[in-house]
Amino acid sequence: MAQFNIQKLMKQAQEAQAKMAAAQEELAASTVDASAGGGMVKVTIRGDNQLVSVTIDPTAIDPDDISLLEDMILAAVNEAGRSVAELASSKMNSVTGGIDMPNIPGLM
Repeated sequence: MAQFNIQKLMKQAQEAQAKMAAAQEELAASTVDASAGGGMVKVTIRGDNQLVSVTIDPTAIDPDDISLLEDMILAAVNEAGRSVAELASSKMNSVTGGIDMPNIPGLM
């Protein structure tokens, strides 16, 4: 019968926690760019989901059609958000080896 080694298990858990923390720091420092309207609206979002910048081409501003500009901004921000989620998933998979982790508060 194999012996259960609690110290070895604790060390592995600490190493995994350190790798997760490093991956989260790397993710927070990463940025994702997205655009809409053929590049008329561009946004940059950090890996911690903070909107960093919005750039609007002046030709995208039509006082008679503000809703089009609003839609382009929404589309660009939503696309960047999806890209951040994919990046986060990729970074966490690299730490966990692709194992599905339970949704534990504070880990993601």
